[in-house]
Amino acid sequence: MNASPRPLLVCAIFVATAVLIAASLVTGGGYAWSDVLAMEGDGALVLAASRVPRTLALLLSGAGLAVSGILMQMIARNRFVEPSTAGTVESAGLGILLTLLLMPGAPVVVRMLIAAMVALAGSALFLMLLSRLPLGSALMVPLVGIMLGGIFDAVTSFLAYRFDLLQSIGAFGSGDFSIVLRGRYEFLWIIAALVAAAYATAARFTILGMGEAVAIGVGLNYRRLVAFGLIIVSVVTAVVVVTVGAVPFVGLIVPNVVSLILGDDLRRSLPIVATGGALLVLGSDVGGRLIIAPYEIPVGTIMGVIGSLGFLVLIFGRRGHAT
Repeated sequence: MNASPRPLLVCAIFVATAVLIAASLVTGGGYAWSDVLAMEGDGALVLAASRVPRTLALLLSGAGLAVSGILMQMIARNRFVEPSTAGTVESAGLGILLTLLLMPGAPVVVRMLIAAMVALAGSALFLMLLSRLPLGSALMVPLVGIMLGGIFDAVTSFLAYRFDLLQSIGAFGSGDFSIVLRGRYEFLWIIAALVAAAYATAARFTILGMGEAVAIGVGLNYRRLVAFGLIIVSVVTAVVVVTVGAVPFVGLIVPNVVSLILGDDLRRSLPIVATGGALLVLGSDVGGRLIIAPYEIPVGTIMGVIGSLGFLVLIFGRRGHAT
């Protein structure tokens, strides 16, 4: 662990985030940036009803997913774990499908609650499998999670095909923030409260990452802390998936990069992890709006490419750092 944080890097991250926030507010099809900045007529409406909610949704989703990733890594004691490599995202999708089947007219909050409960069950099953399987390599841990996620995804696809819900469930498969409008993203503010709760217990999660014996030895309730962490991860994942769809690998890339620079003390690194996640998702969205403008590439697609490449880099470059 490094002795001190890197102030220049921290400043650069915050400056880059501020620049991308400004870019997000003025970038998009249909209206020139000058029309939006003029704050007159339709420009003011677009800014208030679309651009500001979309930017806030990007920041909240990115921060929450990055924090969820580092919590999963501390709980599983493995640097290759995050919600999309632990079956959490796929189990949340299964929860959404069950809601569509059993309660098709249920409000959004009910969908989120059921998706969160199923995601929590899926994450707990992942940890149970880790405790019972002989894992000879750190790379086996995400492999187990990916296979478990594949099972959840197969069950979801089968049920969706059987009951003619493939199109409905497909809307949650890839994160797309173009659908975000005022009145359709506000549940994402739940993430802010959960990130604050994670920061309030950051020191405990740092100790948790040292193992069950160390955590119990210093007087922590190991099982209760693990359950608390899984609840945060599951609720964040469910809220994001229900609101905008799945955004993979944010919780894998950002925590690993921050850990290399600032170490594993979550009291110091968690704010940078949250900001870095917001920066990555925000940058992906702005890039998606510009690459084939005036059309858009969904954030989930861009993060799938970036995350897959980053995953390979981590596998080949950080084996010695995985625990």
